[in-house]
Amino acid sequence: MARYTLRQLECFVAVGEHGSIAAAAAAMMLSPSAITGALNELERSFNAQLTIRRKAHGVSLTPSGQYALSQAKNLLRAATDLQVMAADAGNTLRGKVRVGCYTSLAPTLLTELLAEYGLRHPDVELDFYAGTQQEIHEKLLSGELDLAIAYELTLPPGLARKRLGEAVPAVVLPADHRLASQEKIALAELVDEPMILLDVNPSRENTEMMFSSAGLVPWIRFRTTDFEVTRSMVARGMGYAILVQRPVADVSYEGRPLVVRPVHPAVRHVPISMVWSEGVQLSRSAEAMLHLSLELHRR
Repeated sequence: MARYTLRQLECFVAVGEHGSIAAAAAAMMLSPSAITGALNELERSFNAQLTIRRKAHGVSLTPSGQYALSQAKNLLRAATDLQVMAADAGNTLRGKVRVGCYTSLAPTLLTELLAEYGLRHPDVELDFYAGTQQEIHEKLLSGELDLAIAYELTLPPGLARKRLGEAVPAVVLPADHRLASQEKIALAELVDEPMILLDVNPSRENTEMMFSSAGLVPWIRFRTTDFEVTRSMVARGMGYAILVQRPVADVSYEGRPLVVRPVHPAVRHVPISMVWSEGVQLSRSAEAMLHLSLELHRR
């Protein structure tokens, strides 16, 4: 029989996430002495030192504490699942799912997933975050997100994945560009022309890798951090771009036409996956989102 309580685990997780007893106490609306007492009892129950506490330096976790933190989060998720689903014998999914998505993938992939999931599981509370790959990775590893749609490029250790599909980098040109009539375009034909670089990873890394593999150095005229700004600048004749995502319509926000052509010779495809923290046991609601994302992309 376990000699610790879920409340003690909640206090321990709060300290692990906030880095100090005072911050954990504020987050849980408890007194610092209550948090300290819960930690002491938990360490006594485990017969292990989980934390290192230093005045004015916050709280750090020992190796045992790091392991216990991930397991405690899993146990608390399972307890929440049990609580919210017991009333109807688990026949209806409830709880909350927090999903992230790389910014340029969100308009096409995330919105469809959220809409379909909401229709199938209306009792689950949904929340989402769209940001850079680095932000998505950090939020997954910290437990702020349950799942995320991201490119497999630059995934750090500690993240599990299920591949959803692949995207193909392509050249984006203004409609009146001299190469717009060609079916395929070689990078060497573009190297002396101004490039509009989408300067966020993994887009930047993938573009740089394509040119370096071909022994070429592109002329980068402008750098942007926004997918649609990049397309709008191209449509106005300010340069070309290499982009992986392709909206349904080849026009900019301003309604100006764009031409999209494959790169010749063919470049490597970029895998898109649903990713989550390896140390986390997905809740039933999060598992349902994973399965739905796989189903949607098989279509």
